[in-house]
Amino acid sequence: MDSALRSQLAAAGVGPECTATIELVRDVLARVGDKWTVLVVTTLADGPLRFTTLHERIAGVSQRMLSQTLRALTRDGLITRTAYAEVPPRVEYALTPLGRSLSDTVAHVVRWVQEHQVEIARNREVFEGSEPAAP
Repeated sequence: MDSALRSQLAAAGVGPECTATIELVRDVLARVGDKWTVLVVTTLADGPLRFTTLHERIAGVSQRMLSQTLRALTRDGLITRTAYAEVPPRVEYALTPLGRSLSDTVAHVVRWVQEHQVEIARNREVFEGSEPAAP
């Protein structure tokens, strides 16, 4: 959270403990709302996978972005990284119980979208048809 927002919250009488909570909520929402996070978590829902397999299954993700996402998810405790002492080395990523609870939540959101996709598409068409033409 930037210092300007922190100052605004303090001026509004928001205590430091609430400011810390707001900061954490914003940070976590940014993490779980990230498209790569959602795709990694849903891909790992069926079980542990190696980096290469994850990269193959998640269309459009670069190796760099996948590495950054895996690192952030590991830092937040949503996945584990297990390195096996083998030749060649093998590393697997798996959901933690916390990550599994996020996966379950994401699955509910996906089901909701599937159930309402026709209605959403229809509403978008209506909205776009009612907008005035751009100059």
